[in-house]
Amino acid sequence: MVLDRSNRNVVVIGAGLMGTGIAHAFASSGFSTTVVDVDKNQLQQSSSNIAQMLADGERLGKLDSKQVQDALAGLKFETTAPFENVELVVETATENLDVKKRIFAELDAQVSGSCLLATNTSALSITEIAAHTRRPGRVIGMHFFNPVHKMKLVELVLGLQTEDTTVEQAKAWCGAIRKQSIVVNETPGLTTSRMSGMLGNEAMWMLLEGTASAEDIDAAMRLGLNHPMGPLELGDLTGWDTRLAVLNYLHSTLGEKFRPCPLITKMVKAGRLGRKTGHGVYRYENGQKIPNSGLKNAAWIEELQAGNE
Repeated sequence: MVLDRSNRNVVVIGAGLMGTGIAHAFASSGFSTTVVDVDKNQLQQSSSNIAQMLADGERLGKLDSKQVQDALAGLKFETTAPFENVELVVETATENLDVKKRIFAELDAQVSGSCLLATNTSALSITEIAAHTRRPGRVIGMHFFNPVHKMKLVELVLGLQTEDTTVEQAKAWCGAIRKQSIVVNETPGLTTSRMSGMLGNEAMWMLLEGTASAEDIDAAMRLGLNHPMGPLELGDLTGWDTRLAVLNYLHSTLGEKFRPCPLITKMVKAGRLGRKTGHGVYRYENGQKIPNSGLKNAAWIEELQAGNE
């Protein structure tokens, strides 16, 4: 199935890191795209970030000037969604099942029956989310990866009642924005979140136990197993609050092997969430990691426990 880009409107719910990346992917591929968020400051930041990504794409020769101009012209940033003639909604709200259920119930009452409803959840149940609509067959998971403009994979996640036509249309949407999709039957953590969650959690246990410094744990994965980014760097990029939410869900559904490392919980309580707060396992200035700033030993952990940052 090949999508005709003319008069095809996409709505992205959420102007955070993932929503911004997903909106950029659709806009830069020629689709009219509206980003919706109740936070006006977040919308303004999303607009600035997408404009910068488009400019970078032109500078690197990935987009020409007309593509950039068309993308900017087709972008809107709203506090309430205009759902007329919308063919795809991608929800990127926080990893909270109750929040997503509420959003999908509201969407169900506003969009047309042919509209595809997708959630970017990395771990939560598509079946449970879809059950809060009158069209469970039209609900699917579209799990993008961060940073969206660089990562090619999208996991298409099937709920119990997801229809075959929905899957084929979701594949076509992914192809239209130059992404490779894989189909995953619903299971806690899907494929990547389950494996990545386990890896990041184990890396934090090693850090807590003093096995190696943060830099050396990350270097082991980059240089020894050819990962593009170490698990602690990736946790800082994703956000440890998001990682903790996913691990808590996996722990509740899949058992003890996913029990979150206490260091993750302590970091989240201390507000050390990663790049977005300027401090996680590493420190950051203007979004760039400060060399040799990672956690190294138990002394830092004791400092965190004492609350003396």
